[in-house]
Amino acid sequence: MRSKNPLLTTSAGAAVGTLGGLIGLGGAEFRLPLLIGVFGYSALPAIILNKAMSLAVVASALPFRASTVPFQQLLAHASIIFTLLAGSLAGAWFGADWATKLKSHVLYRILSVLLVIIAFALVFGHNTSASVTAPLTGIPLAIAGATAGFGIGVVASLMGVAGGELLIPTIVLLFGADIKLAGSLSLAVSLPTMLVGFTRYSRDQSFSILRTEHRFVAFMVAGSLLGAFIGSQLLGIIPTNILLPLLAGILLISAVKVWNHA
Repeated sequence: MRSKNPLLTTSAGAAVGTLGGLIGLGGAEFRLPLLIGVFGYSALPAIILNKAMSLAVVASALPFRASTVPFQQLLAHASIIFTLLAGSLAGAWFGADWATKLKSHVLYRILSVLLVIIAFALVFGHNTSASVTAPLTGIPLAIAGATAGFGIGVVASLMGVAGGELLIPTIVLLFGADIKLAGSLSLAVSLPTMLVGFTRYSRDQSFSILRTEHRFVAFMVAGSLLGAFIGSQLLGIIPTNILLPLLAGILLISAVKVWNHA
């Protein structure tokens, strides 16, 4: 049964934000299973709620990171942002469109598989701690970047997430950016990508969930922002080789629960 308890909602948001903050992400991948398994929302409303909360968290995170990675530095790498956006904006629209047309049990199964993919991306993608040499240049790089962006846009819309778990390793491995810059670049790509997906979802009748559950959204966003701050303060305390498998394990357990929920 869905709980309306503000304290539980805020605490759940804080837990999600803390988990995400420990690895410099928003935590939406951990929030989605909670919305389905704990708070009792069906797949599509859960995705739309997650998308709305993710938008709020990402919009807040980008200016917060400006002290670490100035906007001028982002502008200097605008080509990376535009290359990924060339694919991710279309991917976000198609992903949201598919989600509104899929049968609920199929959507649960897709979400479960995507949680497994995110778990593996978390473990293997985030072991990249420094910049690497970009393997491609020119037109091949532009095509590869737009193609990767499309896939990430689809996944982000289908799950209602920002997609940082996939964007950050893509930016590091494909474009040769360092990990700190990649984090801010991923936010710059995520925000417009999420807005496109959000726009498509707004055309579906399930979008009305945001009106009826606006208090729930507000409390969980507040908790998520608090948790993101707490997680950022704890960053580095837990060794990465322990933290990442632990978080991946949580996602794998969540994937099983979402699969069975169908």
